[in-house]
Amino acid sequence: MNITIYDVAREANVSMATVSRVVNGNPNVKPTTRKKVLEVIERLEYRPNAVARGLASKKTTTVGVIIPDISSIFYGELARGIEDIATMYKYNIILSNSDQNLNKELHLLNTMLGKQVDGIVFMGGNINEELRNEFNRSPVPIVLAGSIEETGSVPSVNIDYRQASFDAVTEFIDKGHKKVAYAIGSLNDTINRDQKLIGYKEALEKAGLEYNEDYVVEGDDSYDSGLEAWVKLSQMNERPTAVVAGHDELALGIMHGAQDQGLSIPNDLEVISSDDTRLTLMVRPQLTSIVQPLYDIGAVAMRLLTKLMNKEKVDEQTVVLPHRIEYRGTTKSNS
Repeated sequence: MNITIYDVAREANVSMATVSRVVNGNPNVKPTTRKKVLEVIERLEYRPNAVARGLASKKTTTVGVIIPDISSIFYGELARGIEDIATMYKYNIILSNSDQNLNKELHLLNTMLGKQVDGIVFMGGNINEELRNEFNRSPVPIVLAGSIEETGSVPSVNIDYRQASFDAVTEFIDKGHKKVAYAIGSLNDTINRDQKLIGYKEALEKAGLEYNEDYVVEGDDSYDSGLEAWVKLSQMNERPTAVVAGHDELALGIMHGAQDQGLSIPNDLEVISSDDTRLTLMVRPQLTSIVQPLYDIGAVAMRLLTKLMNKEKVDEQTVVLPHRIEYRGTTKSNS
């Protein structure tokens, strides 16, 4: 039997408005009345209908989260930050996997809006004009997490990927490396193309080193792509002595490819990665990495969304969190 708010009101001998106030935590209910209503709710096992409540309040207290790859540790950490803050502010989450496929991203976006979500957190590598137009047409707020939209018209939370890339490459140059490669992942990804690659070039230029496009290996974010990247780099006439990897799985593939050829890390090849997921601690030697505060990016993005959904004042819609390099065994000591 489907118990309704009407059944609870009748059984407790109060109005439906009173039951609604109790369910929603409204303080303007007498303690004795609240106790009576809660006892009836428990006895009848009444579960408030979120859809019906949404129709009445014009809110569903539901947030859509569109994520490229649910199985990824990188996006999993972001999603954890989102979920924790959503729970704190009493929002439910609908999580969907887009596979970084534009048609699927557009479909999921419209599906979320069709479910009357109050807001959306979006994660994706390539925010093109079609997606941007959909974001701008959205009737509810959208916040990007760990993703960049080049015009800055969509609220977002990231680190300064350009500066982080510059810092990692400069670290190698300062230690005497003149042949620094970058395994960068897909250059269709806005962050890779317009942030990380630019930071790499700027570091070389500042040091007076010539940019060699052969040292930039494009692929995807996977371990296998890292193995393939190292095959290409190791076959060059002047093999690189240091590599910056755009993602942790890429870095692991490069390390293992080099080790399989008998190279010692960090003596023959130094490596810096870019995500600092827990994978960095699962390999030997442990992986030096740019630290992205992944959990914080997700948490801050969700908090920004709650402010936008509730029409609170927002001082800055483009949030840039700090980064640093965590030194471990894949780089030589600076001493």
